[in-house]
Amino acid sequence: MILIGTKCQLEQTVTQELTAAAVGSGALPVFGTPFMAAMMENAALTCLQNFLAEGQGSVGTHLDISHDAPTPVGMTVWAEAEITAVSENGKMVDFAVKAWDEKGPIGAGTHTRAIINNERFLSKCQAKLGG
Repeated sequence: MILIGTKCQLEQTVTQELTAAAVGSGALPVFGTPFMAAMMENAALTCLQNFLAEGQGSVGTHLDISHDAPTPVGMTVWAEAEITAVSENGKMVDFAVKAWDEKGPIGAGTHTRAIINNERFLSKCQAKLGG
């Protein structure tokens, strides 16, 4: 059973490779929004994984976030995901996601993940190559 309120937090130091300029989402050497989004998703993935059975995984289906403050190279950032709801059929899980740097909040929003059978999901994906 997936427990509402379960949290996971990840942290990393902003490097030149994690900047908006490096990924092309902006021109400045500050923590890039795509990297903040990925960190939030990774926190949610990590949080949910402990509840899944062998052969199950999860994929992101929705992400609605704001990136509210810049973070310079060299500063530490944290992302947290908290399970806020599970669908009636148990296949969709909602999260509140937040991010901070050493000076305070930098972003927040919501994220939804779908629980999948890894093998079936990959098979369906690969079938697209068949034409």
